[in-house]
Formats: sequence, C-alpha cells, structure tokens
Amino acid sequence: MVDAYVPPVVITVIWAFIGFICPFFARGPNRGVTQCCIMLTAVTCWLFWLCCYLTQMNPLIGPKLSMNEIMIMAREWGNEIKDTMDVEA
Repeated sequence: MVDAYVPPVVITVIWAFIGFICPFFARGPNRGVTQCCIMLTAVTCWLFWLCCYLTQMNPLIGPKLSMNEIMIMAREWGNEIKDTMDVEA
C-alpha cells in the first residue's frame, strides 16, 4: 500500500519541474513574461491541488443524517440501537 506522503511528494516534484525547469525552455521576444506565467501557473496549480488534497484528508464538515438514516446504518453495520435515546441528535 502506498504511504500517505507519496502522493504529495510526487505531485510536488511534477509541479516543481514545470515551475523551475520548463521556464528555461521559453523562447521569443517576451521570454521573461512567458517564464513568469509558467512559474505562476505551476505555483497556483500546485497550491490549488494541495488545498483540495488536504481538505479531503481531513474534512471539516460531514454529512447531515436524519435519525432514520442513522438507525438504518447502525442496523446494517451490526450495531443495532435498541433505544433512540442512545443517539444524540
């Protein structure tokens, strides 16, 4: 199984390559502008990916379930709740 640190490291290496190595291949009269655009694109794409990845690892909000859904899930998972007072709403 893949360790938790592998995906962030791999994606970081990919975007680092795009942001630090690829700008040196830019050609044309506006070379500086092209290099800046490539670097900014790499940084913003990496930052967006990182934010999405981290929010999926530790979500701040979970699903809102009704009492009926909680009872069905408890029964299906083998933890049937006999009294509804055991569940805090």
